[in-house]
Amino acid sequence: MTTPAFIVVIPARFQSSRLPGKMLLDIADKPMILHVVERARQSLASAVYVATDDDRIRSVCEAAGARVCMTDPAHQSGTDRIAEVAAQLGLGTDAFVVNVQGDEPLIPPAVINQVATNLAARPDVGICTLYADIHEESEFHNPNAVKLVTDHAGNVLYFSRAPIPWPRDGHIDGTLWGKRHLGIYGYRVNVLQQFVSWPPSPLEQTEKLEQLRAMTQGVRLHAERCCEAIPAGVDTAEDLEVVRQLLSKR
Repeated sequence: MTTPAFIVVIPARFQSSRLPGKMLLDIADKPMILHVVERARQSLASAVYVATDDDRIRSVCEAAGARVCMTDPAHQSGTDRIAEVAAQLGLGTDAFVVNVQGDEPLIPPAVINQVATNLAARPDVGICTLYADIHEESEFHNPNAVKLVTDHAGNVLYFSRAPIPWPRDGHIDGTLWGKRHLGIYGYRVNVLQQFVSWPPSPLEQTEKLEQLRAMTQGVRLHAERCCEAIPAGVDTAEDLEVVRQLLSKR
């Protein structure tokens, strides 16, 4: 299927509890956010925007020729920030927006295209996302690794930080330990417009997963296995060093 027209929005906050200022930390002689912008530009997106509330990030991005949308610092989530960008740009309700995390400097452009293509192929789906198979028991039990379960068609039944599906007998035969959610989303703009009008749901507040707000409101989410492996993002100083070493070798 032909990849549809879409834009990429990269939410970028300066503050980070585990790694302050990480968007501007140096990786291979370049701030991390610019690596993400370059990856997004290599996709088939018609335009790439950085959504931020911080002048330091704006200055770095604009100096490199990246498009920037300044957004409200009071936003509680990246989805809120992306919805504001869609409103600023005057996007139509049927437009597609792909949310690429600002701490994914190694994200393959192909998976960005994959999310947009999946969304176009499913008119009844409001949000598309991706997952990778879990092969390690430690990851299955890690609350920082968000798990998901789907029906036979890939429609998401639930997201959780808990191990799902839980093996009643305490052991899963074989090598797979479920599906790990990858934090990339394709949205229809009409869903973004509705999302910001809905209050946080009890499930969202319990799991601290904003996608559960949409699911609680009946929005259908679809997840597909990523077409290329997505290397780990940067959440900690240790992650940063791993990415630095990978990019230095390239």
